[in-house]
Amino acid sequence: MAEDLNIGLLLFIPYRALENRVFAAVAAASHNDITPAQAKLLQRVNDNGSRLSELAEAAQVTKQTAGYLVDQLQNAGYVERTPDPTDARARLVRLTDRARSLRPIGDGAIAEIEAEWTAHLGKRRMDQLCDTLARLREITDPYMER
Repeated sequence: MAEDLNIGLLLFIPYRALENRVFAAVAAASHNDITPAQAKLLQRVNDNGSRLSELAEAAQVTKQTAGYLVDQLQNAGYVERTPDPTDARARLVRLTDRARSLRPIGDGAIAEIEAEWTAHLGKRRMDQLCDTLARLREITDPYMER
């Protein structure tokens, strides 16, 4: 079976399973108003805030799409727009306390999934997988600080 799947699918399938479980945990905690597209943007907001253009680039969507998603997130109380202290013409998108409350939920779901995967693969193979993916990130993640 694995021979029939390319590396992209072999990476995507477990990611999608993880993402679905995280969304289920978030929804179970009464945050069922976030879509995957919104989450893609939300998880890229820096701790000190992000400009809309930065979010669009990081999420690989148009600036118009990013603006639309930020509007939705703002209406739901997950982000706020504030003046950029370094540029009076610019605005920053910042996480609200409501958005920050999602992190422990997501982190808990991911820890549970990682424990299950480690039990399935064994610690050595899981460590190798994590190391291999971290090394691939070095050549695939344009946002990784080098």
